[in-house]
Amino acid sequence: MKEKRILFTGGGTAGHVIVNLALIPEFKEKGWQVDYIGSYDGIENDLIQLLPGVSYHAISTGKLRRYMSIENFKDPFKVLKGIFQAWRIIGKKKPQVIFSKGGFVSVPVIIAAKLRGVPTVIHESDYTPGLANKLAIPFAKNVLTTFKETAEQLNKQKVNYVGAVVRDELFTGDVTEGLSLTQLTNEKPIILIIGGSSGSQRLNQIVRDNLDELLKDYQIIHICGENNIDQSMNKTGYAQFGYVNDELKHLFKVADFVISRAGSNAIFEFLSLKIPMLLIPLPLSASRGDQIVNAKSFKKNGYAHVLRDEEMTVDSFLEAVNALVTGKDELLEAMSHYQSSRSKENVIQTIIDVSK
Repeated sequence: MKEKRILFTGGGTAGHVIVNLALIPEFKEKGWQVDYIGSYDGIENDLIQLLPGVSYHAISTGKLRRYMSIENFKDPFKVLKGIFQAWRIIGKKKPQVIFSKGGFVSVPVIIAAKLRGVPTVIHESDYTPGLANKLAIPFAKNVLTTFKETAEQLNKQKVNYVGAVVRDELFTGDVTEGLSLTQLTNEKPIILIIGGSSGSQRLNQIVRDNLDELLKDYQIIHICGENNIDQSMNKTGYAQFGYVNDELKHLFKVADFVISRAGSNAIFEFLSLKIPMLLIPLPLSASRGDQIVNAKSFKKNGYAHVLRDEEMTVDSFLEAVNALVTGKDELLEAMSHYQSSRSKENVIQTIIDVSK
């Protein structure tokens, strides 16, 4: 019987790895051999190394910048090198199918897969496709989307809406463990504030400028990004974390509310867990605008309150937090109509079908 082998790719940010982390154990359980192609120093390197039985392969990659930089002249050569490296790895490992979560590292992999005749399935989480996926889609066999509107927007035969893939482990959090990790209590509402895998200096500062006022009525769990913990801010009712992995499920379990940027994977996790959310999308000055569109969609559906980064001040932030708390029932009512579909099962079946 022919060995079943799948190769995953994606990286650059945690959002480009989370779905892979949810799918890899499923394929391991089904008896597939699993390889992963990522960058040398991206976050995917650290996260995938935690998974047993997964072979990680690093390749050269460019950054696909949208702005002028001397590095733009070097990147095509890095991408070409990455294509050759990926071509060799694919030829050696001989996967039946490749699954890509996006990010700049995925582009040379998908091009190499096309050259090798190996079918690729791309997953696009955001409302609008990122630059890497826009470049890669023509080389893919199938494209899966988290937002229904994205599939309609692309309007291509190989594009299918599957919904959000949420990690099962996030539903297994324990309240006692969460309170122990944070040293918080049940006496006041708990607000979980997440700046993203790299943290958010601006959001961190706004939170800390408001901390004394916030702690009058709430307790705060603040995931501020690695190297961003400020020991001088240690106060009763305030728990700081640089980055969390396995602990996240316990923090979700104790959180009454969440304040976050608007990356697609994260906000669908909050929605699936039915945690009322205030979204502060990255502004156009710091992104391509995908988070703004994600947040607009969630606000339109009644799943979230939104505060634009450009409008965020010490006062407006506090007002938005209080509005989130008072508007809890309306948000929960809207969220109750959202049903987590068999998204993960649909993605897995699509990958298996494509591999045949």
